[in-house]
Amino acid sequence: MKLIGKPIFETEADGSLSSRIGTIFFRTPGLVTERGVHAMQRAMWIEALNVDRSAKGLDALTPEEEEAELAESVDLIFTKEYVLIRPDPENMELAFRADTELQKLVSKRRIRFLNTHSAKVRNALRSSGENWRMARQPITPEDVINMINNSRVAISGEPIYYYNSITGTRYVTAAGCEDLTKLTPDVLRAQVKEAQQMMSRRNRLGRVELDIFPVTTPIEIKQKFKSIDVDSLSDEGLVEALRKLDAEWRMTIPEELRDESMENFEWRNAMAETLMAGPNETTASDGELIQGISPEFYRQIEWLPGARIENGELLFDPLWDEFIRTHDPELAEICDFRARNIIFNLSRVFNDLEYINIGRITRSLARKPVAGSRRGHVYIFQCKEVKRPLSQVFILRFQKWGIAEHLDEGKDLLRSILEADEYADYIMDRRLMCLQLGMNLPPRIGFGQFTEKYQGKNQYNGTTIRAYYYVRGYIPGTASDKIPPAKYRNPAFALKFAELMGAAAATDMIVGRRSSETKENLFDKQYEVLQIGSSGLPVSLKVTSQAGSFFNYNHPYELYVAPYANVIRRRMKYFTDPQAVIDAYVGAFEKKIVETQEKYRSRRKAFDELFVHRPFDVAGSGAYRWAKILERLDRCNSASVAAALRLAIEMK
Repeated sequence: MKLIGKPIFETEADGSLSSRIGTIFFRTPGLVTERGVHAMQRAMWIEALNVDRSAKGLDALTPEEEEAELAESVDLIFTKEYVLIRPDPENMELAFRADTELQKLVSKRRIRFLNTHSAKVRNALRSSGENWRMARQPITPEDVINMINNSRVAISGEPIYYYNSITGTRYVTAAGCEDLTKLTPDVLRAQVKEAQQMMSRRNRLGRVELDIFPVTTPIEIKQKFKSIDVDSLSDEGLVEALRKLDAEWRMTIPEELRDESMENFEWRNAMAETLMAGPNETTASDGELIQGISPEFYRQIEWLPGARIENGELLFDPLWDEFIRTHDPELAEICDFRARNIIFNLSRVFNDLEYINIGRITRSLARKPVAGSRRGHVYIFQCKEVKRPLSQVFILRFQKWGIAEHLDEGKDLLRSILEADEYADYIMDRRLMCLQLGMNLPPRIGFGQFTEKYQGKNQYNGTTIRAYYYVRGYIPGTASDKIPPAKYRNPAFALKFAELMGAAAATDMIVGRRSSETKENLFDKQYEVLQIGSSGLPVSLKVTSQAGSFFNYNHPYELYVAPYANVIRRRMKYFTDPQAVIDAYVGAFEKKIVETQEKYRSRRKAFDELFVHRPFDVAGSGAYRWAKILERLDRCNSASVAAALRLAIEMK
């Protein structure tokens, strides 16, 4: 393959990449990495081919031959970690050819795909079990800062532009304009001319090569920049013209965006949004990389190498071959043996799968993560059965207290196995308890297990043990703590929200839900999912997990209503009619307590004898906790509890 420019990932003396973009060609195999824009690289390629042809005594390429060369090419973007392929959704075969050729130059782990806003790109990747190769959007503030810093690029001059790798547009800021005035005269003139030319050009995606940030800047600023007559002005005159434009430009920028620094939250977010914006992002479905999963949830997933099924044969991603061959520590981060075991188990259960994509949830989705909560125990997988028109999405959670966790406590192997088995029963018993008391949990849950090597400090290190997990379908909707505040300004939305949350809060209180590690209340932090109807109003509320239930089973309700008051208190400033919302919330709360009491009292025997076959131990067995929960429910005064809740909400 002919190379024009420096190898991929080569750096300059200051550590910056020698080039941030590339173009790969197939009709005549080659790669161009010289600095510039993709259009310039294509021109360089045609020029280089004609030079080679001239040396061989051949005529230059005809316009038709030039067009054929350019038609079989793909845009590339380079970061310090990845080669990003920018595919044409209408020609994914060409993008996959680029992928194949690039794997001869760099490891597959370092190649990702852009344009995942397009369903055609997403479908092509997910059908081969390669969700993990979709270029990820930044998640944390640190990710956002790194993304913005890494987007700084040059064309042929100084790196004063910010590059959107999805559309190919670069952006210049007022601070970038000011920086121009610090350049030497010759460099300054070349830089201004370059910017003016790029503002007048469009790339092969139809997007302008260079634009002004923020995008709300009046067009007159851009026109004035383009109209600066570089050749007729003296050195001092050119600097003065730029300073005058910079001052006028800054006056048009919203005050909160004038400080161009990473410390300025508003500027940072506005720049990140501009650099991540892609074409066709006009509907929610365009932003959903898996149908039915909210973009907010999707961004928390770290996709891992999956598998596809061909002629009934399970084929793991070839990246596993590289890992098993090299034992590369970096590959070990994504070649997750638990994920491989999950895929293996699924393939033993389903006999007609087309593909499996799997990812792990690497951080808590809670608005405020509960201190002490465990990490690395939750996975998501997407699988497609041959006979089903659409893929299905499931959440898989490993048992919090499994054999490995008990071994980590220093217990012997037999005790660890017995306690893990007991806890597995307790988890399913608690689910039944919560369902019996009216909690709106997922309709069904599956239980699975597989063997793995125990890696820990216990003497049993290296021993084969079992890992237990639970699977449920993904519940579409929006977690209560992720509802946009603007929604609450709609009185109808606020009232319906209050009714659903009030009823759910009552059930949550009845089952005594708390974090076992921190004793914190868990309500309204990640588990409650609101489903919105076609009218735009909430129609139902699902609780995704019974985690923490039956932890508090002794104290009167009145002693711990305060956390449930915070559901309304922290949103109070958004409601147009706070009193109506309070009334709806407290009313639904009290009504749910009364309904649950009546249900218990009318079928007392069914409730009291539900767990007679389980050990009854006052030290805190499941059957004992169940009895205490029912006893507390039966003797409570619903009006008194509701009054305590109202007082906690309205207290100054």
